[in-house]
Amino acid sequence: MPQASTKLACNNVWKLFGPDPHGFLNNIQGEPDPETLAEAGLIAAVRAVDLEVQEGEIFVIMGLSGSGKSTLVRCLSRLIEPTRGQILFNGQDLLTASEREMIEIRRHKMGMVFQHFALLPHRTVLGNVGFPLEVQGVDRARREARALKVIELVGLAGREHDYPRALSGGQQQRVGIARSLAVEPELWFLDEPFSALDPLIRREMQDEFLRLQSVLHKSIVFITHDFDEAIRLADRIAIMKDGALVQVGTPEQLVLKPADDYVAEFTQHVDRAKVLSVGAIMTPATDGPGFAGSLNVDDRVAAIAARVEAAEQPFAVIDAHGERVGQVTRHAVIDVLVGRELGE
Repeated sequence: MPQASTKLACNNVWKLFGPDPHGFLNNIQGEPDPETLAEAGLIAAVRAVDLEVQEGEIFVIMGLSGSGKSTLVRCLSRLIEPTRGQILFNGQDLLTASEREMIEIRRHKMGMVFQHFALLPHRTVLGNVGFPLEVQGVDRARREARALKVIELVGLAGREHDYPRALSGGQQQRVGIARSLAVEPELWFLDEPFSALDPLIRREMQDEFLRLQSVLHKSIVFITHDFDEAIRLADRIAIMKDGALVQVGTPEQLVLKPADDYVAEFTQHVDRAKVLSVGAIMTPATDGPGFAGSLNVDDRVAAIAARVEAAEQPFAVIDAHGERVGQVTRHAVIDVLVGRELGE
């Protein structure tokens, strides 16, 4: 199976606020610690960040308020200028691009959705969604045809001529999402897009987001402070603290092997059955009376728990090639459901 290509990468990215941050970094040996930065009157919003986002991946960046996640995503799109580092988009270093080049990249290749919808109140849904194409100079017929397609894609067909004031919060956010998709971006930035919504609407928007991704296969950087939202949406998660990346991994990796106590705090209350895969709890298959059935190695425990609990015999675990790679017992599933550590 071919590996996904890297869509976006950043290397040793810093963002310092304060007096002469460039001069400070140029004159200091090695990586400055927080005490040294404080003595220089500098605040490190982003510190020595390295990460890669793969083609078609949902890459979630999360952390508490003030951890630097929103500043980082603005650095990645150069809405905020990094103090130091390298940001590669399709292999091009964005930090060497001119302002005119960056404007064209943002207009044609990047989509952005933020917590605050920022819809234009005097424009209809159709006008709001088509606005980025109007900025690009696309003629009215073409931009409205494209806008109608994405309006239908986000489930708002029939509301094209309504104004934002006539829409619910969830519907307004759908307009924001449609507007960002109108330019058919290669890279999609979403900064806490659902955090202002009521819980039920938020869940519906998460479902809608996953449905859209199943159709569009975008490369996505998604910011949230909610670990439940992160594990539901992410292929991989990066956890930030004090401007630095603490750990990057799949939701399962973060739950099973947190890098430190800070990461463990994020994962301690998560429903492990929704995160752990069958592969994480399987044991080597043994010779016995037989199996009650088979499970895929990537199945989530929550999805198969009822079947396994109801059976007397274990289930065989099958990999992507149809080969048996282990077994899962009722005892292993119960351990996950009651919160016992694996192998106890």
